[in-house]
Amino acid sequence: MNGIKLFVGLGNPGDKYAATRHNAGFWWVDQLAAQTNSKLVLDAKFFCVAGKLSPTADTWLLKPTTFMNASGKAVAALANYYKIAPAQILVIHDELDLQPNTAKLKKGGGNSGHNGLKDITAALGTQDFWRLRIGIGHPGDRSEVVNFVLKAPTKDEQAAINQCVDDSMQIVPYLLSGDFETAMLKLHTKK
Repeated sequence: MNGIKLFVGLGNPGDKYAATRHNAGFWWVDQLAAQTNSKLVLDAKFFCVAGKLSPTADTWLLKPTTFMNASGKAVAALANYYKIAPAQILVIHDELDLQPNTAKLKKGGGNSGHNGLKDITAALGTQDFWRLRIGIGHPGDRSEVVNFVLKAPTKDEQAAINQCVDDSMQIVPYLLSGDFETAMLKLHTKK
């Protein structure tokens, strides 16, 4: 009961957005699926691409097929159907307030203007779910944010984000077992 039962990667569907910073959550879920040989398939009734995390029997990977600002529809549909509590959900998303080489784990809190988090909070009726924030950096000017998240990272930024995603894979066993303290310690302590 304690560990994560649903890993939700946030992003926008379609080739047009595949390489954009806003899709860091999709990249993370794709990486975990690849490392565990988990198969993700289109599931229209849950508005997502989803699959069981191999070899577990009851943990899901999910990427909404709605756009970012309607992410909650998919999360709530699958979570409600499989009776997954908000505290058993980890949402992986891009984070403007962290540099591209940084990831942070936290439970609850505000949404910092992130439309995906806003919609999930509204759909679940609570902020009480886990978040894995993947740093993408900030353009430096608030008026540039939308343009920034919908563009591809520079080569150096992409390398840093990829490394960050790779590094954060080490905490998956702790997330599954519900040992969030160790997960945070390992993730937040730079080698």
